[in-house]
Amino acid sequence: MNMLKILIIVTNISTYTSGKETGLWLSELTHLYDMAEKEGYEITIASPKGGIVPVDPESLKSLMLDKISKVYWNDTSFRELLKNSKRLSEVSTENFDLVYLAGGHGTMYDFPDDKNLQTIIRNQYESDKLVAAICHGVGGLLNVKLSNGEYLIKGKKITGFNWFEESLAGRKKEVPFNLEVALKERGAVYKKAFIPMMSKVLINGNLITGQNPFSSKETAKVVKVELAKQQK
Repeated sequence: MNMLKILIIVTNISTYTSGKETGLWLSELTHLYDMAEKEGYEITIASPKGGIVPVDPESLKSLMLDKISKVYWNDTSFRELLKNSKRLSEVSTENFDLVYLAGGHGTMYDFPDDKNLQTIIRNQYESDKLVAAICHGVGGLLNVKLSNGEYLIKGKKITGFNWFEESLAGRKKEVPFNLEVALKERGAVYKKAFIPMMSKVLINGNLITGQNPFSSKETAKVVKVELAKQQK
């Protein structure tokens, strides 16, 4: 069997408009990356502009930095990868078995309107290959239109970081928009865990979404299972 190829898309944005630091939420990358590495997948990390991927300092605090994330954060070779992400335009014509949108508040600024990201997601989805997104990374799906002109997420059961969770995180006044409302406005059938900040992962055909950072582990497991199904 050929080695599976996966593309992980991450943010380049390091601050909110207020100047407060943000970036990638580390665990939303590390759990998927760890699964892919153990399975022997070929992994590409890319971002809208390429180069440095800033990491949200909040995701590095002891309560948030789980065991897997700590191992990778202490790995100098992994840290180097985060300094040298590929530019999305460099990989827009490549074929991948999975395209995964990692989260972090930074994605709210550079994911929704990125044309290369939209093209990659549309082509991936319409080729019946897996598209996955977690937390604020789900915002990267907002403006993706299919070949028929309809929004990809219209009528799809999906999840993502909700407004109450934004309140709990103390970010309501920092974020550029309300992700939960924006998803619903695009026609998505938005679902969330009964209890905030608990794991929830949804599968809608070849589209997989995770609600929040605490869904990182489950999202990686679901992606692994769904990738295996596609190879049969």
